[in-house]
Amino acid sequence: MPTTCPYRPLALLVQGLAWLLILLITPLAAGQFGPPKVELSLVASKTQVRPGDQVVVAVIFNHQDGWHIHTNNPNPPDEWEGFEAIPTVIRPATESALGETAIPQPQLTFGPVQWPTPHTVDIDLGGTGIPLPYEVFEGRAIAYVPVIVSDEAPLGELSIFLDVGYQACDDSVCGMPVSGQQKVTLQVVAPEAAAAAAPRDPAVFGGFNSQVFSDLLAGKTVQEDLSFDLFGTNFFTLRGTNPLFLVFLLLAAALGGLILNLTPCVIPVIPIKIMSLSAAAGNPRRCFYLGIITSLGIIFFWLVIGACIAFIASFKQVNQLFQNPWFTLGVGGFVAVMALSMLGLYDINVPQWVYRFMPAANPKGKPGATGGSTSGTFLFGIFTAILSTPCTAPFMATASAWAARQPPALTLSTFAAIGIGMALPYAILSAFPSWIAKVPRSGPASILVKQVMGILMIGVAIFFLGTGLDPLLRLPVDPPIRFFWWIIALCVILAMVLLVVRTFQITTRPAHRAVWSVVGLAFTASGVWMAVHFTDRGPIPWVAYTPERFQEATSRGQVVVLDFTAEWCLNCKALEVGVLHRPEVVKALTADDVVPMRVDLTGKNEPGGEKLKSLNWVGIPLLAITGPGQPDPQKYDTYTTATVLDAISRARGAAAATPAPAASASPAVTDGATAPPGSVTAVDGSSR
Repeated sequence: MPTTCPYRPLALLVQGLAWLLILLITPLAAGQFGPPKVELSLVASKTQVRPGDQVVVAVIFNHQDGWHIHTNNPNPPDEWEGFEAIPTVIRPATESALGETAIPQPQLTFGPVQWPTPHTVDIDLGGTGIPLPYEVFEGRAIAYVPVIVSDEAPLGELSIFLDVGYQACDDSVCGMPVSGQQKVTLQVVAPEAAAAAAPRDPAVFGGFNSQVFSDLLAGKTVQEDLSFDLFGTNFFTLRGTNPLFLVFLLLAAALGGLILNLTPCVIPVIPIKIMSLSAAAGNPRRCFYLGIITSLGIIFFWLVIGACIAFIASFKQVNQLFQNPWFTLGVGGFVAVMALSMLGLYDINVPQWVYRFMPAANPKGKPGATGGSTSGTFLFGIFTAILSTPCTAPFMATASAWAARQPPALTLSTFAAIGIGMALPYAILSAFPSWIAKVPRSGPASILVKQVMGILMIGVAIFFLGTGLDPLLRLPVDPPIRFFWWIIALCVILAMVLLVVRTFQITTRPAHRAVWSVVGLAFTASGVWMAVHFTDRGPIPWVAYTPERFQEATSRGQVVVLDFTAEWCLNCKALEVGVLHRPEVVKALTADDVVPMRVDLTGKNEPGGEKLKSLNWVGIPLLAITGPGQPDPQKYDTYTTATVLDAISRARGAAAATPAPAASASPAVTDGATAPPGSVTAVDGSSR
């Protein structure tokens, strides 16, 4: 006789709960792990091409009903506060993810992506409970990538690699972002060979605008969108389709050039030129002439930089000059000569051309005492522009980085606009000499200004000399040399002590004494603060970048935070101290699943320069954050604490819920020492 199981009621209850759980999680499982909601495919307009031929690659997104992806430039409603829309991206691959030789491919010229027309749908991705209109790609959406094959392309197989990324959503939730490298293969045949490829399929390529090829072949500029971001906030975006695109671009570039006059390296030399113009203020024509010559010198420098970027393949960064330590040392030496001239030390055997270059500081009646020679004034304009390059302003950096990828005519126009913006104050002052006529040209006050500025310029000279010697005395993976910042601070303190003491000797007015005493104390405190923070290695165990370390970290599924910096980049240091050293950011950067990696471009760091180039970026600072949830790096030239924390969270993706185990890297060599197994050597010499 069968025995009744005493636990059968309990078994039935567990079985029922299991089925209920399955029914509850099935919709979620279907949304995240079921069949793909978007099927992606690449189709070329022809399978065989001749050298010099044109081909169109169609990137086809086939969406399931009820599903869609964000556009290439999503604009979520304001009501969806905190919602992060992942834009759809299509661009030429810069590194092979398929184990094959990929980009750069000199045989191919890529035109701008022609995106499909967005559709407006009413959805609620922000969780507000109210569906709102939002533009998406849905149904069968096709984007087109025009490609021109080089006249010198070798016969045989030719692959086109594209990086494609998107995020699929339904009416209320979004899945994990999807990104990867896609490939389409063509066969390059001899020019006399008959075309074997079928004509374009009108169902696929009927929406392509072939005018793009005409513009490319004619050398016309086919505009791409250009975003201007500052501290993680998008101020505005210039649309490539806007008929006033070039006007707005040049205005933005000029604004960036104007801001360059406020950088720490330029400010100390501005009074020099003002005093020089003041010496000629009694002769309006002479004053205007000198101001225009100074402006032309500034514009000439930026045009030369634009020409180098446009026509020299190896020159692609605005501040690339300072990656050559000998150039930096030369600038430092010349600033030192200028500083000595400001202090009136002309009893030494200084070459005659120095007097022409520094007329305002000439106390002994040497040539050029009435305001300066044409050649000296022109050289002063060039030198002023050179001093600004280590501190490129965010707007200027954005415009110049975009221009570096454009045809030569547009590149030169953009850099000319930067020069015009920077030169504008000198041109305005020279046009209105009455504004500077009150600047004292002699007497105790004038001498004091020259002496204070001379000491400050010695500090500037030490900055360039120190950053020039640094890469000559160490390797890019070694800790940087920073003791010279204390010498700079000492120069600031000496200048301010002189300012306050001499002010009390020159004037008895309480207001003047009080104002300059406050200025002196403020600058003294700033100098000490600067030395303390700029010499501090900080709480972050930075790992010196090498391609092998980067590849190892990404293969382990870790988040990699790439900080592109240099010892001469003052903007980089300000962001590091003001943002990256904040406790909440330090905590995020020292997590087990995050690798903070520093790319030091102080000297000739070729792997670091190649990495910057692979990100389609020029100039620094730059913070690039990538990880399992964001394989396509998030790039910021300025950022806030919230920006960095949000980017790290997005880069974690699904891994955020289950942090990766502690890093375990192969031994790294620094200063000839080998780090113990299971650690990564940081640039400050520590291990983690």
